Amino acid sequence: MNIVELSKTLSWLLRHGAREAGVSMDAAGWVPVAQVLRHLRIDRATLDHVIATNNKSRIELDGERVRACQGHSTENMPVTPEALEASWRPYTDAGSLWHGTTVEATIPIAREGLWPQRRTHVHLAPSLESKVGKRSVTPVVLEISTERLRQAGQGVWEAQNGVVLARHVPPAAIVGLVCTTRAARGVEGELRARFGLTS
Repeated sequence: MNIVELSKTLSWLLRHGAREAGVSMDAAGWVPVAQVLRHLRIDRATLDHVIATNNKSRIELDGERVRACQGHSTENMPVTPEALEASWRPYTDAGSLWHGTTVEATIPIAREGLWPQRRTHVHLAPSLESKVGKRSVTPVVLEISTERLRQAGQGVWEAQNGVVLARHVPPAAIVGLVCTTRAARGVEGELRARFGLTS
């Protein structure tokens, strides 16, 4: 297995597959390094290299335990939102946050806001140029007000790799959007009307 495949397998194990693989995990997502080495059939030096070269710094190592920084499934995993939030930093910046999506997905988002689906939290990016917290290619990038998130009673957190997280983003916290493809720009007026954005 090459480094890229190992990195993907490690991310799967720590985000979605620990219970299925028979690897013990606590409520904050920590797994004993020894169990990961045994499951992946690799040595510690290889694990250290996989973590160091992960392009989004998704994996966090703390002595003899390891975990995914964020992105855990809620199905069949022992993590809890409360334990994860207790291990992250409160996000204190006042600027905008960003979330990439598709044109089609803006219809339910405009009605219900952003929900994490089968994950514990919605992933947000701290800047429009950020590589973390949003997918690399998305036709629509929503601008989210941290002030409105807090006014709605939503905690805002930052994982160790810089991804910003919230349990829910209500529609009122979406204050702008950027269209990144020609197709999305062609319906930008319709998208803005959908979210009640005037400019």
